[in-house]
Amino acid sequence: MNNAIKKVVILGGGTAGWMSAAMIKKLLGASVDIELVESEAIGTVGVGEATIPPIKLFNSVLGINEAEFIKETKATIKLAIKFENWRTQGQSYYHTFGAAGRNLAFCQFHHLLKRANQLEDDSNLWQYDLNYLCVEAGKFAQINSKDPIYELPHAYHFDAGLYAAFLRRFSEKLGVKRTEGMVEHVKQNQQSGYIESLVLKDGTLINGDLFIDCSGFKGLLIQEKLATGYEDWSHWLQCDRAIAVGSERFEKSLPYTRSIAHSAGWQWRIPLQHRNGNGLVYSSAHYSEDQAAQLLLGNLESKALADPNFFRFTTGRRRKQWHKNVIAVGLSSGFLEPLESTSIHLIQSAIIRLVHLFPHQGIDDSLVAEYNSQSKLEFEQIRDFLILHYHVNQRSDSLFWQTMRNMDIPDSLAHKINIFAENGRLFRDHNDLFQESSWLQVMIGQGIIPKDYHPIANNIPEANLMDMLKKIKAIKNEPLAGLPSHDEFLQNIIQTVK
Repeated sequence: MNNAIKKVVILGGGTAGWMSAAMIKKLLGASVDIELVESEAIGTVGVGEATIPPIKLFNSVLGINEAEFIKETKATIKLAIKFENWRTQGQSYYHTFGAAGRNLAFCQFHHLLKRANQLEDDSNLWQYDLNYLCVEAGKFAQINSKDPIYELPHAYHFDAGLYAAFLRRFSEKLGVKRTEGMVEHVKQNQQSGYIESLVLKDGTLINGDLFIDCSGFKGLLIQEKLATGYEDWSHWLQCDRAIAVGSERFEKSLPYTRSIAHSAGWQWRIPLQHRNGNGLVYSSAHYSEDQAAQLLLGNLESKALADPNFFRFTTGRRRKQWHKNVIAVGLSSGFLEPLESTSIHLIQSAIIRLVHLFPHQGIDDSLVAEYNSQSKLEFEQIRDFLILHYHVNQRSDSLFWQTMRNMDIPDSLAHKINIFAENGRLFRDHNDLFQESSWLQVMIGQGIIPKDYHPIANNIPEANLMDMLKKIKAIKNEPLAGLPSHDEFLQNIIQTVK
């Protein structure tokens, strides 16, 4: 089949649908028509309220002003995730978006610190991390310096529903057509198997050349119609339920996400300008719905604003995330629990991947194969990073954590853990979403302390090493005094919006 793609139909709104519409229309312009079909009667999961730094690039490409975005989506700044009780009960660590210290050529900073620790220096990795220092001080603002040692990478917490509404207005101004309605029937070409049109319950016929399935877990097109199959990863990531509820905001907005481990799952706490987002990801083999609700509601620390919302999931991915003329984006493409706030990023990367490989002269098997290969690798790399948090634990209080610690893990992850544990080496896989600094923080935070360090670290005389570390620590702390509090920053930037 070699027909030019003139019209793209997006099934489903929410964050996935409107992010898809906005970016494709922005970049491809008049070369394609875009029609988004959604129904107000169908709710969205709406738990993807925490993001990672690439969201800034997405908004920038769209030309969205940061101040306007923060105001319209009730956003706050996110500098890190705090993991509580993951290694042992009562112990916590941060996975920040920053990087500690300053690397030498061919020798990462943590090797220098490892040598210093063996020389009886008691400082830790995070004391050299500007993101961590700002988190602890509750401060944030962009630092005007070209020196990368002052980089302060950030993302956002925001209201996903407000973000979708914001992008809807943005998309419609660009010419995206929105059609209200529920799908009654999907017409499929009997010879090619390609989707030809959607028939809505009121009889409206929506024709298209390329269809983007943002219909959520059910995967109305990619699975119910095209039956692409699902790769189940629940033997590694055994949580299969979640419960979410909003609560009243705290007096101060924390510039980080909290991830609090319980006996058979974990709780998120996400600060927004107008409320807190809360949820519990858990294993149904260990908690009933009533137990999960009681656990979450008993640990909110502020008044719930609604009844909890439950949903079920199976961790994994569609075996073909692009099949025939359908691309699955968002929950229809697979699900990885939001432990590292990757849900919205997976939407973003799927859209950008499609734009890179857009089949404007007709769908080509090589484009489809490349898209699916990249998607598969991305999901697997994120999967391994999530498994790391669960597998490398020292908890003995529940069967859940003991099972996670003793289970077999993917060879790709086992190799990464083993090589770091032996000599502190970290190697970022091709196109891995997570940098070496991310793997480093989680491994050390979870208690993997390398036995050795790189011999380059020995080239620095002991006195010089200690002096260098002292100076780096001072440089990292220097900007703090001049930074506003997180809430002051939010108030100041919102006031700039006319």
